[in-house]
Amino acid sequence: MNGWERVQAVGIGMLATLAVIGALYIGRAFGIPIALALLLNALLRPLIRGLERLGVSTAVGATLVTLGLLGALVVGGGALVTPIRAWVSQLPASFEAAGRKLAPARQSLEQVSQATQALGEPSGAPSAAPAPPAPPAPPTVPPFLVQLFGTTAALVAGLAEVLLLLYLLLASGDLFLRKLVEVLPVFRDKRLAVEVTEQVQEAVTRYIVTTLLINGGQGVAVGLALWGLGMPSPWLWGGLTVVLEFIPYLGAAGMIILLTAAAFSQFDPLGHILLVPGTYLLIATLQNNLVSPLVYGQRLKLNPVAVLVGVLFWWVLWGVAGAFLAVPFFAALKILADHVESLTPIGTFLGE
Repeated sequence: MNGWERVQAVGIGMLATLAVIGALYIGRAFGIPIALALLLNALLRPLIRGLERLGVSTAVGATLVTLGLLGALVVGGGALVTPIRAWVSQLPASFEAAGRKLAPARQSLEQVSQATQALGEPSGAPSAAPAPPAPPAPPTVPPFLVQLFGTTAALVAGLAEVLLLLYLLLASGDLFLRKLVEVLPVFRDKRLAVEVTEQVQEAVTRYIVTTLLINGGQGVAVGLALWGLGMPSPWLWGGLTVVLEFIPYLGAAGMIILLTAAAFSQFDPLGHILLVPGTYLLIATLQNNLVSPLVYGQRLKLNPVAVLVGVLFWWVLWGVAGAFLAVPFFAALKILADHVESLTPIGTFLGE
């Protein structure tokens, strides 16, 4: 391949990549439910196989597992919906209180800025009259919260779609894998497809279960710590910790922002206010640097820089669902790259 052909190949590859990214963004309403259903299928497939060994048919097992998941979501959502609604309704007042309590610091910074500008003006030049203070902006809920929680109708509709797709995937058993094996012409490729699929399902299941256990422990620690600091509804913050910590980096950042806003509305001393997000940051740091490496071990070693970039990328494309799916996607991609020679550079980049 000469130089011009190589340039053409690179250009075609870049255009194809941009086309795929555009298709993923435009088709996010179609792709997100499918991706979530595939993830849950990989997680719950061992339960279906266990029921099959007990003599339960695949369709009945899929029905039981899907209804069980729906019941867990209804119970958990019912327990959290009232405190979350009350907390969201108080958010504008929380941000208004934060702005009011930070006003002295903001005025001091403005005075320093004006003094610096005055020193830079030539002597004898008339100083500009100070601008009148701008009226306070009406308190509003930050846009990222709207993206995080969405609307009730959209959430219910998306959940119903995911559960329906999940039931169909679970009830079909290993049909997709069997069809994939049938269409592959070479026996080596058939064996590779089965091996990669099994490893991906095992890795995804292990990641979700392990992360749920770690987040549950962190949620308990956060709830107890915030209870000790006098924060209202500490168990609500513990539950949000369990959910948001599934989103690497962004979940912890969101929790710190929300806890800071809530602390401003509850406490007056600045030290007490900063102690609330600081406690969460301390617990999250200990968990990420002590607990997670010990629990995960060598099982799921991914490049943290690649994970961060990937989470941000999928957040831009698919929002919260994309950030949640980023780590399982990269884990599956790394397993595939480790088995396909042409994808070895990707596997090397994603690994530590």
